[in-house]
Amino acid sequence: MDAARQRFADLLDAHRGIVFKVANTYCRHPDDRQDLVQEIAAQLWRAWPGYDPERTFSTWMYRIALNVAISHVRSAGQRAPHVPLDAPHDTHPAFAVDDGSAAHEQDERIAALHAVIDRQAPMDRALLMLWLDERSQREIADVLGISESNVSTKLNRLRQRIREQLSAHAAAATDLP
Repeated sequence: MDAARQRFADLLDAHRGIVFKVANTYCRHPDDRQDLVQEIAAQLWRAWPGYDPERTFSTWMYRIALNVAISHVRSAGQRAPHVPLDAPHDTHPAFAVDDGSAAHEQDERIAALHAVIDRQAPMDRALLMLWLDERSQREIADVLGISESNVSTKLNRLRQRIREQLSAHAAAATDLP
């Protein structure tokens, strides 16, 4: 293996979590996730000759991975979350029985958060994922190709929208018979 190929393989292996994080954010169905992981890896390899070593590899990788994921979602359409027909009903939130436990409440909040995230526009999901990954506003701006002030504005609006959607979800859950 030549030096460039080995360097790419080493960097990809060191930062592979980024690829899986992006794929998990944009695809809930396991087959779709695997397809997206492969598509991202292929696009990273195609773009590798243009990588500037003066720039942070993880930022470059995020940018490409997110662009591929957003294109993938837009071109393929979004599939509903996958629930295998042979899965036990109690493993899916829709079939969960409320036993009043703190763990159940935590699971419901996490499921509600995932549902809210899934309803966001692809670019907003990218912004949220980078923010949750504790990336700086400068790095988020670099990855998304927008200004830092735009990152700040979009984040504030997104956090407010998520709060409202989670509040509405909680209110609807308490109205159930």
